[in-house]
Amino acid sequence: MIDLYYWTTPNGHKITMFLEETALKYRIVPVNIGLGEQFEQSFLEISPNNRIPAIVDSQPEGGGDPISVFESGAILLYLADKAGQLMPVGVGPHVQTTEWLMWQMANLGPMLGQNHHFVTYAPNKIPYAIDRYVNETSRLYAVLDRQLEGREFIVNTYSIADIACYPWIVSHERQLQDLDRFPNLQRWFEAIRERPATRRAYARGREINDQPAMSEEAKKVLFGQTDAVVRDIQLKESE
Repeated sequence: MIDLYYWTTPNGHKITMFLEETALKYRIVPVNIGLGEQFEQSFLEISPNNRIPAIVDSQPEGGGDPISVFESGAILLYLADKAGQLMPVGVGPHVQTTEWLMWQMANLGPMLGQNHHFVTYAPNKIPYAIDRYVNETSRLYAVLDRQLEGREFIVNTYSIADIACYPWIVSHERQLQDLDRFPNLQRWFEAIRERPATRRAYARGREINDQPAMSEEAKKVLFGQTDAVVRDIQLKESE
């Protein structure tokens, strides 16, 4: 059984998509990041960066004590190894899939996250920041569009690379992107959207959180984190 510590973010959706594709048994443990539940000590023992998602595998391969994993890319690699699915066989495809997973973790996620912040959530609309991240989003879309030319999926067969990237494209309109400009990406996006496992994963998310808008209090929790937050956690641990 996999315990999935989860909230309805792109990184959270990656893991439910994988689990629904592979039919691994899992249980969702909601972590409402808008209420600050990610700072609870029990969660920090699993995810020291106070971010979702994280998992605890109570039945790791080979037996032994439960294993916890944080960071969505690391979780996908762990689960792909455990399930023996969604990681292509062969050195070349394995390396390429890992490359595109790292590309998502280092580029697509962080840059589109900044796009979301400055376009949608920032209290002051800063034109330079909006232009910077909207333009970088367009560039990254073009990179993915080029990779998908002549391919059904990012590395030919459906893999954790596709699962990692897809949830970040879901909000393309909010990111001020027109998928008509990226025909290969659009075809890929629509094909993954219609997969039964994708539909099930997003339905699970709506069961957990059906509120599309973020409250002002949630914004304060999510966007007000500094080193003082970490230091306060450390202080509480030592008491």
